[in-house]
Amino acid sequence: MKIAFHGAARTVTGSKHIIHLKPNKQILLDCGLFQGMGKDTDRLNSEWGFEPRELTYVIISHAHIDHIGLLPKLVKDGYKGKIFCTTATASLMRIMLLDSARIQEADVRHVNKRRKEQGRELIEPLYTEDDALNVLPLLHELDYNEVLKIDEDIELIYTDCGHILGSAAVNLKLRENGKEIRLTFSGDIGRYNDDILRSPEVFPQADVIIMESTYGDRLHDLVVPSTEKILQHIIHTCLEKKGKLIIPAFSLGRTQELLYLLNRLELERRLPPVKYYVDSPLSTDLTAVIKQHPECFNKRVKELLKSDEDVFGFKNLYFVEDVEDSKKLNENNEPCVIISASGMAEAGRVKHHIAHNIGDKRNTILLVGYCEPNSLGGKLKEGRKEVTIFGTHYDVVAEVASINSMSAHGDYEDMCQWLSCQNSREVGKLFLVHGEYEVQENFRRRLLHKGFRDIEIPAQHQVIGLGDL
Repeated sequence: MKIAFHGAARTVTGSKHIIHLKPNKQILLDCGLFQGMGKDTDRLNSEWGFEPRELTYVIISHAHIDHIGLLPKLVKDGYKGKIFCTTATASLMRIMLLDSARIQEADVRHVNKRRKEQGRELIEPLYTEDDALNVLPLLHELDYNEVLKIDEDIELIYTDCGHILGSAAVNLKLRENGKEIRLTFSGDIGRYNDDILRSPEVFPQADVIIMESTYGDRLHDLVVPSTEKILQHIIHTCLEKKGKLIIPAFSLGRTQELLYLLNRLELERRLPPVKYYVDSPLSTDLTAVIKQHPECFNKRVKELLKSDEDVFGFKNLYFVEDVEDSKKLNENNEPCVIISASGMAEAGRVKHHIAHNIGDKRNTILLVGYCEPNSLGGKLKEGRKEVTIFGTHYDVVAEVASINSMSAHGDYEDMCQWLSCQNSREVGKLFLVHGEYEVQENFRRRLLHKGFRDIEIPAQHQVIGLGDL
């Protein structure tokens, strides 16, 4: 048995790992799109490093695009097998993949317009809406803690990881040459005591663990609750400076968390009386789906639902659908809060809002999650005084702030708590993925002190045998 690491290897995007079982079975864990990798992004998304037709099964951990975004291309390039996921993940994937396809097509139309004017060869999108629709018949849904015997050699159980709605750790029993190996893939690990979701569950003892490490050297700031920080920024920007508070937020997870926190402020009668816009059709659709899965909410939210039927809604909240209405937000100078995708400010409507508002000191750009260093959000977070947006240089005059405590990724204490259900002496191999290399090295040293012995940080396309586990 061996594992090949084709994405999220010493980086935090493009999750793809293949388990090779003798004689000829291949199980792909996640099929993520690379995002925010600068000029290397297109190349990384066009080169598999493996043959899609040779895969036997695909198992998905959760519905973020860096974990599912290449599924349409995988099917387009020849994969015809089953794709396993949780029930809530399936609901989200239908929306996420179609939206991703529209983005691929729109980006190519924009590029081809320029290439045509230059007399250059036109390019094709990674995939189309039709390719995304072709994924849906292959989905096989599974509830948490339901035991599924995929075939005589593979057994699957999903355990809740608390990262986003439907997120799960993949727990496998794999049989090869009469021997059984227990393997767990963490997907992305969420927070304990999350505002909305249940905490990560304990998972079965494993021989091999493939584990994310995004915040392997960081503790989230919990001294001031996120609700209070959001409130401070609204007061400072909208009431004191009379400006716009622009919040890049991932459509899935972060947007709903922000709406929940703002709703709590309204219930406490502390929400400032300005207008709040969610300018992302995808966010609107996903919020509607999330409302349909209260089984994934924690006890506090379920209790609140008894007295507040919409925990993501409040007075002065507006969902912006039409592109023209989105443009009007930039023409309107009244103080307001704009929540818009994408979370790393690398694409989507928020990029236009930043371009139109970055030159006014009254405004604030508030970053509320992880930003890949090469992304626009990453550059702003780093403190750049000048950035390039749509090929134009902009001086950063607006205030830039961040709230690190809102990440859906657990910090190193959360990740260590997730591992605490394991007997470290029985874990023969632990692989760290989905993290920046320096962060992973720091986390590796921490885990060695906790008794885990054999910890590797695989590189892109590296293949590692499991030997005599």
